[in-house]
This record gives sequence, C-alpha cells and structure tokens, in this order.
Amino acid sequence: MTARNIQKLFDLSGKTALVTGGSRGLGLQMAHALGEAGARIMLSSRKADDLEQAAAELQAAGIDARWIAADCSKEEETRRLADETLERLGAVDILVNNAGASWGAPAEDHPVEAWDKVMNLNVRGYFILAQQIARGYMIPKKSGRIINIASIAGLNGNPPEMQTLAYNTSKSAVIGFTHTLAAEWGKYNINVNAICPGFFMTKMAAGLIKSIGEDKMASHAPLGRLGDDEDLKGITLLYASDAGKHITGQWLAIDGGVSVVLGA
Repeated sequence: MTARNIQKLFDLSGKTALVTGGSRGLGLQMAHALGEAGARIMLSSRKADDLEQAAAELQAAGIDARWIAADCSKEEETRRLADETLERLGAVDILVNNAGASWGAPAEDHPVEAWDKVMNLNVRGYFILAQQIARGYMIPKKSGRIINIASIAGLNGNPPEMQTLAYNTSKSAVIGFTHTLAAEWGKYNINVNAICPGFFMTKMAAGLIKSIGEDKMASHAPLGRLGDDEDLKGITLLYASDAGKHITGQWLAIDGGVSVVLGA
C-alpha cells in the first residue's frame, strides 16, 4: 500500500459521527473537530433547544449536522438514539461517548441516588450505546472508532476541596471499559480509546473552578492555564481518523500537565 499523505490520513470525508453531550462544551468542540475534517455529525443531549442552537452553529461553519434529543442515563432512550441515528444516517463510523454528570458531596454523606445518577450516565450509558452501535453497524461493517471521554479525575484522588467520589469512580471505570472493549473488539477492527480532559471552563466545571479560583487552578498545571475551545480537537481527530488506526485501548490526558504533577 502506498503511504498516504497527512491530509488524507486525517480526512473524515464520507464518515459519520454521533457525539453525545454534543450541544455545548467539550462535546460541541469535538463535533466541530470531526465536522471540520469532513464528517457528518449527529448531536445528542437532553435538551432540544440547546441541540438546535448547537446544530445551527455547526451548520454555519459549513458542517453537515443534525440532532436527536435523548437522555443517555435511560436505557430505552439510549437504544432509541442508536437506532434512530443509524436509520437517519445509515452509518455511525465514529461514536463519541461524552454525555456526563457529576455530583459534589463528602463521601460519608453522598446520596445513593446521586451515585446511581452519575454511574447510569457516565458508565452504563456508554456501555449501552457502544453495544447498540457496534451490533447495529460497526461489527457487521468490521470498522469503527469509539472515543470515550474519561477525565484526569479517573487517574488520581482529589484535593480536599473537591468531593466528587462518584464522578471520579465513574471516570476510572470508563478507562477500564476502554481497555477491555478495545481488547475484545480489535478483531472487528474497532478502535476504542479514551480522552482524559483536565479542567476546561465548561458548564459542568464552572462552579468548581470559580469556587477554587481560576488562577489557582491554572497554577497547578505546568503550562499555567486551563483548557480552551480548541484543545481537544487534535486528539479527537487523531483517534477518529486513519492517522490513529494503530492506536487502541489507550487514554491520553489533555490537561496542561496537571496529571504529571499529580503522578497519574
């Protein structure tokens, strides 16, 4: 085979991508990356109004984008999302499992129902959607890319001011899920990898960042800053494209070096 040039390796023309939690923040940033490389995009999150606005933003950038509202903490809605996406797009070459929830509480007082809420979306939802998309398209096609969004919170414990036991546990589980699924589905030519973002000024993280102080949090990173609106684009495209076809079962921290200091 003649080696392709770098532009062809990163080209996603003709590919389709489903991005959960795609109406804002990291999900929307990753959708931009995939769409800018040529993929058709299906966005999903719970709120139709947010999705409509996000799809319009992508379309204004010249990206073929559409949306489906679904709550991926609920099995029936997750399965509906998979089936409807395959029906409407005819394919899902790239699945980005990004929808997530967090909860702050001391471990000794953490509500069980809050634990279940976080686990059902951050872990169970990833499993159900990956299974449904793989059975419906990727396994028969013998091709696919699954990108699971974990977190540097899944690599270490927290400083005392951060009390997010369920979230951290869920993100550790996502890394284990990624390793195991990659090993099992490699025979189907499905690459499964994880991204571990550090702190970005997203809606989920904004309250914590403001309570601790943005400057203080940035000072913990060797690069001295938080993540911005383009810092996930490169790794997303690498994992999704043929440029990363020999990468599977891996995670990469996109955190300005925080995990190096913490000793991941």
